[in-house]
Amino acid sequence: MAITVRIPTPLRSLTGGQAEVTASGSTVADVLADLERRHPGLKARLMDEQGQLRRFVNLYLNDEDIRFLEGLATPVPATADLSIVPAIAGGTAP
Repeated sequence: MAITVRIPTPLRSLTGGQAEVTASGSTVADVLADLERRHPGLKARLMDEQGQLRRFVNLYLNDEDIRFLEGLATPVPATADLSIVPAIAGGTAP
């Protein structure tokens, strides 16, 4: 099953400039592995050396943060959208 993965602007150089790509897998971890096969170098930007999602990367499966689901083991339905959202610092000075 192919799902749509939304790619943030800073990572689009790894997807040939595409804002959306497809990947397959039954869990979020499987989808990320397939994404790495299709777009080498993406995994290193998303995951650390221990295979955990980097703290500044948020993944949303159909608008739900996977950290509040089953993490990387979250099952992915056939009609899912996975959004990669980097956390950014910002705001106003006190």
